[in-house]
Amino acid sequence: MDAVQILTSSEKFHIELGLARISRILELLDNPQKNLNFIHIAGSNGKGSTAAILEEILVQSGYKTGKFISPHLFSYNERITVNKHPICDLEFERIVEKINDLDKKFNIQLTEFEILTAAGFLYFKENACDVVVLETGLGGRLDSTNVIEHPLASIITSISLEHKERLGNTIEEISKEKAGIIKKGYPAVFLKENKGYNTILAESQKIGGVPFVTEALPVKNGYAILNNEKVKFNLNGAHQGENLALALKTVEILNKKGFEINNNTIKAALKAVKWRFRLEFLDYNDNKILIDACHNPDGARVLANFLDENFKDKKIKFIFGCLKNKDYKEVLEYLMPENSGRKLCFYEFNYPNALKYEDFIKHINYAKKINDPVFEMNDKNYDLIVVCGSIYMLGSIFKDFTA
Repeated sequence: MDAVQILTSSEKFHIELGLARISRILELLDNPQKNLNFIHIAGSNGKGSTAAILEEILVQSGYKTGKFISPHLFSYNERITVNKHPICDLEFERIVEKINDLDKKFNIQLTEFEILTAAGFLYFKENACDVVVLETGLGGRLDSTNVIEHPLASIITSISLEHKERLGNTIEEISKEKAGIIKKGYPAVFLKENKGYNTILAESQKIGGVPFVTEALPVKNGYAILNNEKVKFNLNGAHQGENLALALKTVEILNKKGFEINNNTIKAALKAVKWRFRLEFLDYNDNKILIDACHNPDGARVLANFLDENFKDKKIKFIFGCLKNKDYKEVLEYLMPENSGRKLCFYEFNYPNALKYEDFIKHINYAKKINDPVFEMNDKNYDLIVVCGSIYMLGSIFKDFTA
Protein backbone atom coordinates (compact mmCIF):
# COMPACT_ATOMS: atom_id res chain seq x y z
CA MET A 1 0.00 0.00 0.00
CA ASP A 2 1.10 3.57 -0.58
CA ALA A 3 1.03 6.21 2.18
CA VAL A 4 -2.52 7.39 1.54
CA GLN A 5 -3.84 3.83 1.42
CA ILE A 6 -2.15 3.11 4.74
CA LEU A 7 -3.61 6.21 6.39
CA THR A 8 -7.14 5.66 5.08
CA SER A 9 -7.24 1.90 5.65
CA SER A 10 -10.03 0.67 7.90
CA GLU A 11 -7.72 -0.24 10.77
CA LYS A 12 -6.07 3.22 10.78
CA PHE A 13 -8.81 5.66 9.81
CA HIS A 14 -10.39 6.31 13.20
CA ILE A 15 -9.82 8.40 16.32
CA GLU A 16 -8.55 6.87 19.53
CA LEU A 17 -7.16 9.36 22.04
CA GLY A 18 -4.21 8.46 24.24
CA LEU A 19 -0.42 8.83 24.46
CA ALA A 20 0.77 5.22 24.88
CA ARG A 21 0.88 4.28 21.18
CA ILE A 22 2.50 7.52 19.96
CA SER A 23 5.07 7.32 22.78
CA ARG A 24 5.98 3.77 21.74
CA ILE A 25 6.52 4.58 18.07
CA LEU A 26 8.53 7.68 18.92
CA GLU A 27 10.80 5.59 21.15
CA LEU A 28 11.44 3.28 18.19
CA LEU A 29 12.26 6.37 16.08
CA ASP A 30 14.74 7.59 18.73
CA ASN A 31 12.35 10.30 19.99
CA PRO A 32 12.83 12.95 17.27
CA GLN A 33 10.55 15.38 19.14
CA LYS A 34 13.09 15.74 21.94
CA ASN A 35 15.48 17.57 19.62
CA LEU A 36 12.98 20.21 18.51
CA ASN A 37 11.55 23.51 19.75
CA PHE A 38 7.75 23.67 19.65
CA ILE A 39 5.01 26.23 19.82
CA HIS A 40 1.99 24.08 20.74
CA ILE A 41 -1.52 25.24 19.84
CA ALA A 42 -4.88 23.87 21.02
CA GLY A 43 -8.40 25.29 20.81
CA SER A 44 -11.75 24.95 19.04
CA ASN A 45 -11.33 27.73 16.47
CA GLY A 46 -8.39 29.81 15.31
CA LYS A 47 -5.61 27.23 15.59
CA GLY A 48 -4.84 27.29 11.89
CA SER A 49 -4.89 31.08 11.59
CA THR A 50 -2.70 31.53 14.66
CA ALA A 51 -0.28 28.92 13.30
CA ALA A 52 -0.19 30.61 9.88
CA ILE A 53 0.58 34.02 11.42
CA LEU A 54 3.39 32.60 13.54
CA GLU A 55 4.78 30.60 10.64
CA GLU A 56 4.92 33.67 8.39
CA ILE A 57 6.61 35.77 11.08
CA LEU A 58 9.19 33.08 11.85
CA VAL A 59 10.00 32.32 8.21
CA GLN A 60 10.40 36.00 7.38
CA SER A 61 12.65 36.35 10.43
CA GLY A 62 14.97 33.75 8.93
CA TYR A 63 14.11 30.76 11.10
CA LYS A 64 13.70 27.34 9.54
CA THR A 65 10.10 26.69 10.52
CA GLY A 66 8.16 23.46 10.57
CA LYS A 67 4.38 23.42 10.81
CA PHE A 68 2.03 20.55 11.59
CA ILE A 69 -1.70 21.06 11.05
CA SER A 70 -4.93 19.18 10.46
CA PRO A 71 -7.05 18.58 8.55
CA HIS A 72 -5.79 19.15 5.01
CA LEU A 73 -7.49 20.67 1.98
CA PHE A 74 -6.14 18.75 -0.99
CA SER A 75 -3.49 16.27 0.20
CA TYR A 76 -1.96 14.88 3.36
CA ASN A 77 1.34 16.56 2.42
CA GLU A 78 -0.10 19.94 3.46
CA ARG A 79 -0.13 18.83 7.08
CA ILE A 80 3.66 18.68 7.29
CA THR A 81 5.54 21.71 5.96
CA VAL A 82 8.98 23.29 6.30
CA ASN A 83 9.26 26.98 5.48
CA LYS A 84 5.73 26.76 4.02
CA HIS A 85 6.70 23.97 1.59
CA PRO A 86 4.73 20.71 1.99
CA ILE A 87 6.66 17.48 2.38
CA CYS A 88 7.21 15.99 -1.08
CA ASP A 89 5.49 12.77 -2.13
CA LEU A 90 8.72 10.74 -2.09
CA GLU A 91 9.64 11.75 1.47
CA PHE A 92 6.07 11.33 2.68
CA GLU A 93 5.93 7.79 1.25
CA ARG A 94 9.30 6.91 2.77
CA ILE A 95 8.48 8.13 6.27
CA VAL A 96 4.93 6.77 6.45
CA GLU A 97 6.09 3.36 5.21
CA LYS A 98 8.91 3.33 7.78
CA ILE A 99 6.46 4.08 10.59
CA ASN A 100 3.94 1.55 9.29
CA ASP A 101 6.58 -1.18 9.13
CA LEU A 102 7.52 -0.53 12.76
CA ASP A 103 3.86 -0.43 13.71
CA LYS A 104 3.30 -3.88 12.19
CA LYS A 105 6.51 -5.35 13.60
CA PHE A 106 5.73 -4.31 17.19
CA ASN A 107 1.91 -4.49 16.92
CA ILE A 108 1.38 -0.94 18.20
CA GLN A 109 -1.89 -0.39 16.26
CA LEU A 110 -1.37 3.27 15.44
CA THR A 111 -4.20 5.47 14.17
CA GLU A 112 -4.04 7.73 11.11
CA PHE A 113 -3.31 10.83 13.17
CA GLU A 114 -0.66 9.10 15.26
CA ILE A 115 1.19 8.04 12.11
CA LEU A 116 1.02 11.60 10.82
CA THR A 117 2.23 13.02 14.14
CA ALA A 118 5.22 10.70 14.21
CA ALA A 119 5.93 11.43 10.53
CA GLY A 120 5.91 15.16 11.21
CA PHE A 121 8.29 14.90 14.15
CA LEU A 122 10.72 12.73 12.17
CA TYR A 123 10.62 15.01 9.13
CA PHE A 124 11.17 18.15 11.21
CA LYS A 125 14.16 16.56 12.93
CA GLU A 126 15.65 15.40 9.62
CA ASN A 127 15.31 18.96 8.32
CA ALA A 128 16.86 20.47 11.46
CA CYS A 129 14.02 22.93 12.02
CA ASP A 130 14.73 25.82 14.37
CA VAL A 131 11.13 25.85 15.57
CA VAL A 132 7.95 23.87 14.89
CA VAL A 133 4.45 25.32 15.06
CA LEU A 134 2.44 22.33 16.25
CA GLU A 135 -1.35 22.16 16.08
CA THR A 136 -3.30 19.58 18.07
CA GLY A 137 -5.70 17.29 16.27
CA LEU A 138 -8.50 16.88 18.81
CA GLY A 139 -8.60 18.17 22.36
CA GLY A 140 -5.20 18.51 23.94
CA ARG A 141 -4.53 16.45 27.05
CA LEU A 142 -4.73 13.08 25.24
CA ASP A 143 -3.95 14.31 21.72
CA SER A 144 -0.95 12.56 20.19
CA THR A 145 0.92 15.85 19.79
CA ASN A 146 0.97 16.21 23.58
CA VAL A 147 4.08 14.07 23.99
CA ILE A 148 6.28 17.17 23.77
CA GLU A 149 7.71 18.13 27.14
CA HIS A 150 9.29 21.57 26.89
CA PRO A 151 7.31 23.91 24.59
CA LEU A 152 8.49 27.42 23.88
CA ALA A 153 4.84 28.31 24.52
CA SER A 154 1.46 26.61 24.71
CA ILE A 155 -1.35 28.60 23.08
CA ILE A 156 -5.05 28.07 23.76
CA THR A 157 -7.26 29.66 21.09
CA SER A 158 -11.02 30.25 21.20
CA ILE A 159 -13.03 27.53 22.96
CA SER A 160 -16.51 26.45 21.91
CA LEU A 161 -18.74 23.40 22.32
CA GLU A 162 -17.34 20.79 19.93
CA HIS A 163 -16.54 17.07 19.97
CA LYS A 164 -18.74 16.78 23.05
CA GLU A 165 -18.76 12.99 22.80
CA ARG A 166 -14.99 12.99 23.45
CA LEU A 167 -14.16 16.20 25.31
CA GLY A 168 -17.16 16.95 27.51
CA ASN A 169 -20.53 18.68 27.41
CA THR A 170 -19.58 22.09 28.82
CA ILE A 171 -17.14 24.87 28.00
CA GLU A 172 -15.41 24.14 31.29
CA GLU A 173 -14.89 20.45 30.53
CA ILE A 174 -13.65 21.15 27.01
CA SER A 175 -11.37 23.97 28.22
CA LYS A 176 -9.81 21.63 30.75
CA GLU A 177 -8.99 19.11 28.00
CA LYS A 178 -7.49 21.81 25.78
CA ALA A 179 -5.47 23.24 28.68
CA GLY A 180 -3.89 19.80 29.06
CA ILE A 181 -1.12 20.93 26.67
CA ILE A 182 0.17 23.44 29.25
CA LYS A 183 3.44 22.35 30.87
CA LYS A 184 4.90 23.14 34.29
CA GLY A 185 7.26 26.09 34.17
CA TYR A 186 6.48 27.02 30.56
CA PRO A 187 4.42 29.89 29.06
CA ALA A 188 0.69 29.45 28.49
CA VAL A 189 -0.82 32.06 26.17
CA PHE A 190 -4.57 32.68 26.07
CA LEU A 191 -7.13 35.44 25.68
CA LYS A 192 -9.03 37.27 28.35
CA GLU A 193 -12.06 37.03 26.00
CA ASN A 194 -11.83 33.23 25.79
CA LYS A 195 -15.06 31.57 26.93
CA GLY A 196 -12.94 29.14 28.89
CA TYR A 197 -10.73 31.82 30.45
CA ASN A 198 -11.41 30.97 34.10
CA THR A 199 -10.90 27.25 33.56
CA ILE A 200 -7.74 27.72 31.49
CA LEU A 201 -6.28 30.09 34.10
CA ALA A 202 -7.13 27.67 36.92
CA GLU A 203 -5.64 24.72 35.03
CA SER A 204 -2.51 26.69 34.21
CA GLN A 205 -2.05 27.52 37.88
CA LYS A 206 -2.74 23.92 38.87
CA ILE A 207 -0.24 22.53 36.36
CA GLY A 208 2.32 25.18 37.18
CA GLY A 209 2.34 26.89 33.80
CA VAL A 210 3.27 30.54 33.43
CA PRO A 211 0.16 32.38 32.16
CA PHE A 212 0.48 35.15 29.57
CA VAL A 213 -2.96 36.67 29.13
CA THR A 214 -3.65 38.96 26.19
CA GLU A 215 -6.63 40.73 24.61
CA ALA A 216 -7.94 40.79 21.04
CA LEU A 217 -6.54 43.47 18.75
CA PRO A 218 -8.75 45.66 16.53
CA VAL A 219 -8.97 44.27 12.98
CA LYS A 220 -11.13 45.77 10.24
CA ASN A 221 -11.11 46.27 6.47
CA GLY A 222 -7.75 44.63 5.94
CA TYR A 223 -5.91 46.41 8.74
CA ALA A 224 -4.92 45.74 12.34
CA ILE A 225 -4.17 48.35 14.96
CA LEU A 226 -0.84 47.65 16.66
CA ASN A 227 0.34 50.19 19.26
CA ASN A 228 -1.96 52.84 17.75
CA GLU A 229 -0.52 52.16 14.28
CA LYS A 230 -2.61 50.95 11.34
CA VAL A 231 -0.90 47.88 9.84
CA LYS A 232 -1.94 45.97 6.73
CA PHE A 233 -3.27 42.51 7.69
CA ASN A 234 -4.16 39.94 5.06
CA LEU A 235 -6.68 37.83 7.03
CA ASN A 236 -10.36 38.82 6.92
CA GLY A 237 -12.70 39.17 9.87
CA ALA A 238 -12.69 40.98 13.21
CA HIS A 239 -12.19 37.62 14.96
CA GLN A 240 -8.68 37.45 13.52
CA GLY A 241 -7.77 40.10 16.08
CA GLU A 242 -7.91 37.30 18.66
CA ASN A 243 -5.55 35.04 16.73
CA LEU A 244 -3.22 37.95 15.95
CA ALA A 245 -3.03 38.90 19.63
CA LEU A 246 -2.12 35.32 20.58
CA ALA A 247 0.58 35.17 17.91
CA LEU A 248 2.12 38.51 18.86
CA LYS A 249 2.14 37.68 22.57
CA THR A 250 3.98 34.48 21.64
CA VAL A 251 6.49 36.51 19.62
CA GLU A 252 7.17 38.59 22.74
CA ILE A 253 7.93 35.38 24.61
CA LEU A 254 10.20 34.15 21.80
CA ASN A 255 12.19 37.37 21.84
CA LYS A 256 12.72 36.98 25.58
CA LYS A 257 14.03 33.48 24.88
CA GLY A 258 16.70 34.74 22.49
CA PHE A 259 14.86 34.88 19.16
CA GLU A 260 15.32 38.04 17.10
CA ILE A 261 12.02 39.13 15.56
CA ASN A 262 11.66 42.85 14.82
CA ASN A 263 8.60 45.01 14.18
CA ASN A 264 9.35 45.58 10.49
CA THR A 265 9.46 41.83 9.91
CA ILE A 266 6.18 41.41 11.79
CA LYS A 267 4.51 44.06 9.61
CA ALA A 268 5.77 42.43 6.42
CA ALA A 269 4.54 39.03 7.63
CA LEU A 270 1.06 40.32 8.49
CA LYS A 271 0.76 41.84 5.04
CA ALA A 272 1.75 38.54 3.40
CA VAL A 273 0.12 35.88 5.59
CA LYS A 274 -2.43 33.57 3.98
CA TRP A 275 -4.73 30.91 5.36
CA ARG A 276 -6.88 29.22 2.77
CA PHE A 277 -10.68 29.09 2.96
CA ARG A 278 -11.09 31.31 6.00
CA LEU A 279 -13.29 34.17 4.81
CA GLU A 280 -11.50 33.96 1.47
CA PHE A 281 -12.94 35.69 -1.58
CA LEU A 282 -12.90 34.27 -5.08
CA ASP A 283 -14.13 35.89 -8.29
CA TYR A 284 -15.67 33.22 -10.49
CA ASN A 285 -17.26 34.12 -13.83
CA ASP A 286 -18.00 37.63 -12.52
CA ASN A 287 -19.65 36.20 -9.39
CA LYS A 288 -18.37 37.04 -5.93
CA ILE A 289 -17.72 33.85 -3.98
CA LEU A 290 -16.90 33.72 -0.26
CA ILE A 291 -15.30 30.49 1.00
CA ASP A 292 -15.21 29.66 4.69
CA ALA A 293 -14.49 26.50 6.65
CA CYS A 294 -16.96 27.17 9.47
CA HIS A 295 -17.14 23.69 10.98
CA ASN A 296 -18.95 24.45 14.25
CA PRO A 297 -21.44 26.98 15.70
CA ASP A 298 -18.75 29.40 16.85
CA GLY A 299 -17.26 29.45 13.35
CA ALA A 300 -20.74 30.04 11.95
CA ARG A 301 -21.21 32.94 14.37
CA VAL A 302 -18.01 34.53 13.06
CA LEU A 303 -19.15 34.07 9.45
CA ALA A 304 -22.61 35.47 10.25
CA ASN A 305 -21.09 38.54 11.91
CA PHE A 306 -18.84 39.11 8.90
CA LEU A 307 -21.83 38.90 6.55
CA ASP A 308 -23.89 41.27 8.70
CA GLU A 309 -21.02 43.75 8.76
CA ASN A 310 -20.18 43.62 5.05
CA PHE A 311 -23.22 42.27 3.16
CA LYS A 312 -26.25 43.39 5.13
CA ASP A 313 -29.43 43.38 3.03
CA LYS A 314 -27.63 41.66 0.13
CA LYS A 315 -28.98 38.59 -1.65
CA ILE A 316 -26.97 35.59 -0.45
CA LYS A 317 -26.96 31.95 -1.48
CA PHE A 318 -25.22 29.28 0.61
CA ILE A 319 -23.66 26.06 -0.63
CA PHE A 320 -23.24 23.97 2.51
CA GLY A 321 -22.08 20.50 3.50
CA CYS A 322 -20.62 19.02 6.67
CA LEU A 323 -19.59 15.90 8.53
CA LYS A 324 -22.34 13.95 10.23
CA ASN A 325 -21.00 14.56 13.76
CA LYS A 326 -21.22 18.36 13.47
CA ASP A 327 -23.92 20.52 15.06
CA TYR A 328 -25.26 21.73 11.72
CA LYS A 329 -28.63 22.75 13.17
CA GLU A 330 -27.04 25.43 15.33
CA VAL A 331 -24.64 26.38 12.53
CA LEU A 332 -27.60 27.12 10.28
CA GLU A 333 -29.39 29.09 12.99
CA TYR A 334 -26.57 31.61 12.64
CA LEU A 335 -26.36 31.51 8.84
CA MET A 336 -30.05 31.30 7.94
CA PRO A 337 -32.00 33.66 10.25
CA GLU A 338 -35.74 33.86 9.70
CA ASN A 339 -36.97 36.23 6.99
CA SER A 340 -33.43 36.78 5.70
CA GLY A 341 -34.37 35.69 2.17
CA ARG A 342 -31.20 33.62 1.97
CA LYS A 343 -31.14 30.43 -0.08
CA LEU A 344 -29.59 27.20 1.18
CA CYS A 345 -28.16 24.50 -1.10
CA PHE A 346 -26.97 21.24 0.45
CA TYR A 347 -24.08 19.36 -1.12
CA GLU A 348 -23.54 15.71 -0.22
CA PHE A 349 -19.83 15.42 -0.89
CA ASN A 350 -17.85 12.22 -1.17
CA TYR A 351 -16.19 11.54 2.18
CA PRO A 352 -16.56 8.62 4.63
CA ASN A 353 -18.14 10.69 7.43
CA ALA A 354 -20.02 13.22 5.29
CA LEU A 355 -23.62 14.02 6.28
CA LYS A 356 -26.16 12.47 3.92
CA TYR A 357 -29.03 14.54 2.52
CA GLU A 358 -31.59 12.02 3.74
CA ASP A 359 -30.41 12.61 7.33
CA PHE A 360 -30.02 16.35 6.86
CA ILE A 361 -33.63 16.91 5.75
CA LYS A 362 -34.95 15.22 8.88
CA HIS A 363 -33.97 18.41 10.69
CA ILE A 364 -33.56 21.03 7.94
CA ASN A 365 -36.36 20.85 5.38
CA TYR A 366 -35.83 24.07 3.42
CA ALA A 367 -32.59 23.19 1.62
CA LYS A 368 -32.24 22.32 -2.04
CA LYS A 369 -30.04 19.30 -2.76
CA ILE A 370 -27.39 19.98 -5.39
CA ASN A 371 -25.00 17.67 -7.23
CA ASP A 372 -22.76 20.25 -8.91
CA PRO A 373 -21.64 23.10 -6.61
CA VAL A 374 -19.52 24.71 -9.33
CA PHE A 375 -22.61 25.01 -11.53
CA GLU A 376 -24.44 26.68 -8.63
CA MET A 377 -21.59 29.18 -8.31
CA ASN A 378 -22.56 30.51 -11.76
CA ASP A 379 -25.91 31.79 -10.46
CA LYS A 380 -26.26 35.49 -11.39
CA ASN A 381 -29.28 36.10 -9.17
CA TYR A 382 -27.30 36.71 -5.97
CA ASP A 383 -24.94 39.41 -4.73
CA LEU A 384 -22.81 36.83 -2.92
CA ILE A 385 -22.49 33.05 -2.98
CA VAL A 386 -21.07 31.56 0.22
CA VAL A 387 -19.51 28.10 0.05
CA CYS A 388 -19.03 26.90 3.60
CA GLY A 389 -18.88 23.96 5.98
CA SER A 390 -16.49 21.04 6.07
CA ILE A 391 -12.92 21.71 5.02
CA TYR A 392 -12.98 18.32 3.27
CA MET A 393 -15.91 19.51 1.16
CA LEU A 394 -14.14 22.75 0.27
CA GLY A 395 -11.05 20.82 -0.72
CA SER A 396 -13.06 18.59 -3.05
CA ILE A 397 -14.90 21.51 -4.67
CA PHE A 398 -11.91 23.77 -5.20
CA LYS A 399 -9.15 21.25 -5.89
CA ASP A 400 -8.92 22.34 -9.51
CA PHE A 401 -9.01 26.07 -8.77
CA THR A 402 -5.74 28.00 -8.60
CA ALA A 403 -4.76 29.50 -5.23
